[in-house]
Amino acid sequence: MNSNLTKLFEIASKRERRIIGLMSGTSMDGLDVALCKISGSGPTTHVVLEYFDTVSFSEEIKTEVRQIFAKKQIDFQHLTLLNAWLGRLHGQLVLQCLEKWGVLPADIDAVASHGQTVFHAPKILHQLPKYPNATLQIGDGDHVAVTTGIMTVSDFRQKHVAAGGEGAPLAVYGDYFIFSKAGQNRIMLNLGGIANFTYLPGNLDANEVFVTDTGPGNTLIDAFARHFFDQPYDEGGRLAASGQVNETLLKSLKQDPFFEGAFPKTTGPELFSLSYVQQAQDRSGTTALSLPDIMATLTQFSVETIAEAIALSCHAATNYHVYLSGGGAHNPVLVAGLRALLPRFTFGNTDELGILGDAKEAVLFAILANETLVGGQTSFGSRRGVPTVSMGKISFPT
Repeated sequence: MNSNLTKLFEIASKRERRIIGLMSGTSMDGLDVALCKISGSGPTTHVVLEYFDTVSFSEEIKTEVRQIFAKKQIDFQHLTLLNAWLGRLHGQLVLQCLEKWGVLPADIDAVASHGQTVFHAPKILHQLPKYPNATLQIGDGDHVAVTTGIMTVSDFRQKHVAAGGEGAPLAVYGDYFIFSKAGQNRIMLNLGGIANFTYLPGNLDANEVFVTDTGPGNTLIDAFARHFFDQPYDEGGRLAASGQVNETLLKSLKQDPFFEGAFPKTTGPELFSLSYVQQAQDRSGTTALSLPDIMATLTQFSVETIAEAIALSCHAATNYHVYLSGGGAHNPVLVAGLRALLPRFTFGNTDELGILGDAKEAVLFAILANETLVGGQTSFGSRRGVPTVSMGKISFPT
């Protein structure tokens, strides 16, 4: 038997595994690195977050990725080169974190690498009848494995698409395994570049688990802050707080077929870009608005589309607890808006549940890798958007 397969069997047979989850989102602000100690699988999964860090990306890295990010026409050579370059970079950042934490690579069982999404193309966006849902993440897993010397599980989203999903959101699986609680209906709301939420029923029935994107979270806010204010994001919501919401522009922003589509659904910066904002301004005759007023309106756009999606998916007579994670959870204007529009919901954050909100996405990919190694027994039924599959491709370091 190949020695790598023997090693794989040994890891899968262990009572407890140490897995590093890696996540770089559409904001591209850095690489989240979460070292997790995981036992069990499926609903018996138990996770301890041992170490966590976000390694900020330099402007050079961001510039390299933005040359191809969410663009239909790109330099194909640049895409090919970045696939290997980012894989090696992510591997090097893992090694840097391990050295900082005083942990040897030999003590890590696996790396769970999400990679960098560069294009997301569900049918709801590409509208091409003969083509299926599709998505592309780069940062090749073989390069991560060889660079770190650690077995790597990567490219999780392809199996989701192959099984009929849209490749996102994937948080639903880990959310169900580690955040479900008997007797409490929970909404796990991720305020990332694109906002999404998972509904976890208090009866713990996996067949009732629901997940969907809602539209923009931070993606338009961040893009506008970068382009017009030379800031990576609206820190503390200060830019939005300095302006006034323009209802005419807000109504125009909400006029897109995506918001009329049935749940579950996914989207990305391919749709919600600065061009989208400009087109909404042109339609509504609001091109003379001040920059602070536009920022306030973009923030309210995220608030209302998130709140409306949650309200449409929930029963009026049922109590729900909303647990926030993602960068938007640090934006008080965004969070206050959600609280105002969802007054009967109880709000908290995942920190209260034992997982740092900023680390949650990276932790969830570590859980997906754990399922690839030892799980895959939980059925989510036939609900659209939540196929019952084990995800991830395994790359050996030698």
